[in-house]
Amino acid sequence: MKSFLSTAVVVLAVVAIAGCGKKQETEDMQPITMDSLSTMTAVSQVSPDLKAQETKVLSPVTPAVTKELGVLPPQGPYKPAAQEIQTALKNAGYYTGAIDGKIGPKSKKAIEEFQKANGLKADSKVGPRTWGVLSRYLNAPAELPKR
Repeated sequence: MKSFLSTAVVVLAVVAIAGCGKKQETEDMQPITMDSLSTMTAVSQVSPDLKAQETKVLSPVTPAVTKELGVLPPQGPYKPAAQEIQTALKNAGYYTGAIDGKIGPKSKKAIEEFQKANGLKADSKVGPRTWGVLSRYLNAPAELPKR
């Protein structure tokens, strides 16, 4: 029993010491943050001559990319505002009410009529599929009512 106990104590001591050593190694490493990523430098692996030159600081989105893309859209599917829906419906000729930003009975009826006319599920809700078709009319000239 004494040999088992002494062996267990030795094993626990070795595990504790080994565990502490790994902890000390990781304490020296700093976590990577978004700020530190944006200031990281690039080192070219093409030739040793280029390594000797100054390295360029990279940013997450360079000005050239920002100019090409403009403002980036939010993540996820686009959810149109009520005024956009009413404007597109009016331009498509399905809505005759005021563009007030409120989806009421007239707007819902116009959405349902638009969906039926375009082979969409007529649920009076503007989801991604309905908006995909309806958005074409957002900046189009207004048509006469379809009724």
